[in-house]
Amino acid sequence: MKELEKLNHCIIEFYDKLSSWEQSVVKDKHFSLAQTHTIEVLGSHGAMRMKELASRLGITTGTLTVQVDKLVNAGFIERRPHHSDRRSILVDLTATGKAFYREHDDLHLALTQDLTANLDEQERAILLKCLAKMNAEF
Repeated sequence: MKELEKLNHCIIEFYDKLSSWEQSVVKDKHFSLAQTHTIEVLGSHGAMRMKELASRLGITTGTLTVQVDKLVNAGFIERRPHHSDRRSILVDLTATGKAFYREHDDLHLALTQDLTANLDEQERAILLKCLAKMNAEF
């Protein structure tokens, strides 16, 4: 059990440090972390319905609507009709939103390079496999 406790504390510490880093990166962009995460999900997965986006973010559609409205007004997200379901609306990144996503994703990539600089190829592969398994549990 001691090993599990150490792992627990290590995961919590990593999450706290990553969250702090993310907050510091986002504060200069005049967006909330939640809005940035909305852009990240759309940038990674493409256009989607509001319900699917809310589910991926772990928030309600009501909360998401407020975020999307702000991002639409800022020119980062657009709403458009679904191509096969006239009742559904898709949200997607605009060109400005895609540029923001790429810039932010590049910061994540640089952080990943820094964090894994002392790992060899095999250790990176093991880390990737472990993280993928952990992500699958959510």
